[in-house]
Amino acid sequence: MKKFDIRKIRVQKVTADQLNDRLLLINLYVTQALTLIIGLIWLLFQRQNPLRLLEFPEGLHFLAWGAGLAAAVIAADLVLSRWVPEEASDDGGINEMLFRERPIWHIVLICLIVSVCEELLFRGAIQHSFGPYWTSIIFAAIHVRYLRHWIPTGLVFSISYGLGWIYIESGTLWAPIVAHFLVDLVMGLIIRFRRNT
Repeated sequence: MKKFDIRKIRVQKVTADQLNDRLLLINLYVTQALTLIIGLIWLLFQRQNPLRLLEFPEGLHFLAWGAGLAAAVIAADLVLSRWVPEEASDDGGINEMLFRERPIWHIVLICLIVSVCEELLFRGAIQHSFGPYWTSIIFAAIHVRYLRHWIPTGLVFSISYGLGWIYIESGTLWAPIVAHFLVDLVMGLIIRFRRNT
């Protein structure tokens, strides 16, 4: 049996045109697994119970918070896309590659995994330590592909701050999870079904 040598792992920057679908999905799922693991470890250091944090709340008020923020974000994004040139919001083609040819069930799965993993880490753990402002700066910074342009970076920061705000107001992590899921799902479906003109 061949021995695994961690020293042979190389990290290098690649562009969207150097990625194939398999590599993109591996990257996505590995980063989400790392996000989940870091979030769980951070929560345990804070002496928070991750299962309690993910307890389903009584009543459906969190759906109104999540759907309301998602509707506002989607409306703002659609308005901005009318007036902002496409190159000013370019993410290097990653979203296009991720959603363009993906089956709908897989888009739903991706959005669900991303929303749960990222909200557990960012709203559940990091916001508990640093508050919504600094959490939003970190959230915007990890979305590296947007950092080349100030408009998408500002939008990601604002969305993150909104997610933090509805988490505080609703009292449940499920409100930002729902909002994050709906925003990603609608944007993914727009990319999936958009006609190229």
